[in-house]
Amino acid sequence: IDWRATAKYDETFVKVYKETKEQSVYLLVDISASQQIGKPGQQKIDIGKEIAGVLSLVALRESSQVGLISYSDVKEKYVRAAKGNKHAYEIIAALYDHKPNSTKTDLNKAIIYTLNAVKRRSVIIFISDFIDEDYYDNLKAMAKRHDLVVLHISDKRETNIPSLGIVPIYDKENNSSKWVNTSSGFFRRSINKTYVDKAQDLESFCKKHQINYLDIDTEEDY
Repeated sequence: IDWRATAKYDETFVKVYKETKEQSVYLLVDISASQQIGKPGQQKIDIGKEIAGVLSLVALRESSQVGLISYSDVKEKYVRAAKGNKHAYEIIAALYDHKPNSTKTDLNKAIIYTLNAVKRRSVIIFISDFIDEDYYDNLKAMAKRHDLVVLHISDKRETNIPSLGIVPIYDKENNSSKWVNTSSGFFRRSINKTYVDKAQDLESFCKKHQINYLDIDTEEDY
């Protein structure tokens, strides 16, 4: 009770205190070689980094603390959450100046590292093409502990492959080439399973576990 105001106005006045809570936002960015697909300057990796940079500036403008974790199949870069314009440019520099130590992807390791590194409940914005296997259990665990946002980056070149007969396909993650028949039904089904079906499964999984999901095409204005 505010006794001074109560005595002055002959009415009961109660002070209501609002606890100020500092929100932390972490950008978890997949920088593996599978992200290097698309037009020059507009590959999945470029769009992912651009979105991460924009979101870091927006979050800092809203007085949130912002941190960064970039990952392949190893931890690439970790920037602790903090505030300020100088920190925003530190995050952007970490996104654009860092050369990945590995070309491969391991989303499970990325999620586990983040769960160990980020103890306080935070907003985790996970930016990836999500081309990997058996990471749903850990993704669910992350969604229980944090407010999770999944930004799924895709490119039409992955699914709209023309029928060219037998051609060499280069795998950037494994640094190897193999010959495939792009006109065969088997190849078409495997492409569909890898990209289209998995994207639909991920979206359904996110809806089921109350994870915010957004699919972003590299050729569209995010």
